[in-house]
Amino acid sequence: MSNTQVPAASEPGGATSEVPSFPPVGERPFSAGEAEAAARMFKALGDPVRLRLFSLIASHEGGEACVCDISDVGVAQPTVSHHLKKLKEAGLLTSERRGTWVYYRVEGPVLAAAARLLGHFG
Repeated sequence: MSNTQVPAASEPGGATSEVPSFPPVGERPFSAGEAEAAARMFKALGDPVRLRLFSLIASHEGGEACVCDISDVGVAQPTVSHHLKKLKEAGLLTSERRGTWVYYRVEGPVLAAAARLLGHFG
């Protein structure tokens, strides 16, 4: 049986992120916690700008990109920052400040959890 949350590595600053663990969609009904975690992830990706930013980062070499390389998505910089924050809050990205720039990285374990969730029908 699957747990709703599995502890993940600590982030800079001491915060600990949680990686959701989902059963494949056809395996059994989701618990309330599993459904909430999956909805949060899909809601974050449900915005076209967020999905574009996420794909820019995911397709960048090493699955990591400087904000300076991904900010040209047709919206103002404050809006880019807002969308990146939402992706981070959903656990899809992590970030690290290096000098004056912030680098964003795709959270692989979260993507693996989403792939397991949808993989049953693949």
